[in-house]
Amino acid sequence: MLQNIGIPGLIIILVIALIIFGPAKLPEIGRAFGNTLREFKNSAKDLISTDEKEEKANQNNKA
Repeated sequence: MLQNIGIPGLIIILVIALIIFGPAKLPEIGRAFGNTLREFKNSAKDLISTDEKEEKANQNNKA
């Protein structure tokens, strides 16, 4: 679904967001969205590294 949006679609979404939230709130919303993505990315990295450590520990115990 999101792969079909393209540049014109993103521009329309940004214009609608500007109309709804106003120019004063957009930087705050963008910052909050960025922080949310950063936290999600860090959590995903932690989960992946934890799983890799558990796999290595299981392989070492079997050997």
